[in-house]
Amino acid sequence: KRKMASGQQWVLVEMVQAFYEAPAYHLILEGILILWIIRLLFSKTYKLHETYKLTEKEKEDLIEEWQPEPLVPFVSKDHPSLNYDVVTGPPSHNIVINGKECINFASFNFLGLLDNERVKQKALASLKKYGVGTCGPRGFYGTFDVHLELESRLAKFMKTEEAIIYSYGFATIASAIPAYSKRGDIIFVDEAACFSIQKGLQASRSLIKYFKHNDMEDLERLLKEQDMEDHKNPRKARVTRKFIVVEGLYINTADICPLPELVKLKYKYKVRIFLEESMSFGVLGEHGRGVTEHFGISIDEIDLISANMENAVASIGGFCCGRSFVIDHQRLSGQGYCFSASLPPMLAAAAIEALNIMEEDPGIFDLLSEKFHLHYDLYMMIIYHLHYTIILVGVPFAPALHLQLERSSGSRDSDVQLLRALVDYCLERHVALTLAHYLEKEERFLPPPSIRVVVTIEQTEEDIQKAVSCIQEAASAILK
Repeated sequence: KRKMASGQQWVLVEMVQAFYEAPAYHLILEGILILWIIRLLFSKTYKLHETYKLTEKEKEDLIEEWQPEPLVPFVSKDHPSLNYDVVTGPPSHNIVINGKECINFASFNFLGLLDNERVKQKALASLKKYGVGTCGPRGFYGTFDVHLELESRLAKFMKTEEAIIYSYGFATIASAIPAYSKRGDIIFVDEAACFSIQKGLQASRSLIKYFKHNDMEDLERLLKEQDMEDHKNPRKARVTRKFIVVEGLYINTADICPLPELVKLKYKYKVRIFLEESMSFGVLGEHGRGVTEHFGISIDEIDLISANMENAVASIGGFCCGRSFVIDHQRLSGQGYCFSASLPPMLAAAAIEALNIMEEDPGIFDLLSEKFHLHYDLYMMIIYHLHYTIILVGVPFAPALHLQLERSSGSRDSDVQLLRALVDYCLERHVALTLAHYLEKEERFLPPPSIRVVVTIEQTEEDIQKAVSCIQEAASAILK
């Protein structure tokens, strides 16, 4: 105890001695720090501001003066999207728009099945048997026998193991992409990909790498760069899935994907191909099976094919087809399949009958192809006579071509107004055309304004000649 007491005294003596020996500036600095610490410990962390009590009148005045921020930006009542051309009756070969009967060059009714009597009778019989809708997703009493029959027929028609149907065409590819590609995976996609593909890419949260439209050299450049990265980090590469997403016939450019080159790149760089065929299904190929049949490529070379049934089949919804283990995964992970009410049975019955017609009469695809080429040739002639003030965009076998201004008038709005004037001119003369519409602020690569001209099997040579002459007159009158 005595030793401990003496030790403590010795430490205290040393501290006092050090205090006297320390420089004055050192003592001043330490004193200031000690005082600052004491102030922080005992001072309040906030100050009470003086409050002013408002009178009732002042409160009412402030409330009356307050203006909330607008929920959405201002849009003029004259905006084209807010002023509809109203259709009465079926949008078949002849369409009644705003009370005026016109030849239809606007609807994607490629095979003329929308108003087909056989299709309507099957839909009517189904309506009487099942009712109007389903009121439930496929997993919650929304699976009807007619849905299973349609899936089986689609798989058989496309020569694949299995097919899955969706009740909304847009949601088909938008649901399929995120069902397979997740965060950390890589998707190589064409810049001209349609909006439904863009939404699927966004939902997947994958790394997106865009290549120039139909530019296989640019795609291979991206694939080579990724291959080099994979060699640097093989552990990460083993768990990273890679996809190429393209359209068979591009709706925004009316041209075809170079599928043979894509298949070569698929095996060279070990990637998967997703093919969106909404514009080519029921249009291209000897039997209407799409781009694979058009190029003579086995459908087994493609990992997933999707298409909607709202064009050539003239129904509603969409489908994906491929190998069974690939398709079954969507039944658990395809959001549009799992959470949307299933396709109304009458529309499934209509689609089955449309497939029956396509299988019974494959000659309709040759006839349709002849119409495409006639249409294309006539438009090329009027473009020459118009001194290329407008240009034709698309391939000769595309069902929907684009007419664009050769030179912009200065702004996108003014270009749209000029093209709208052309459409209105033709509409007054009983030819129904349509502008290609886009969500301008949402599109990843916004296409230029255009008039979309659709060819169907029901249009006669005289109808096509009339439309071509009408467009030529409109362009001569408006694009001076």
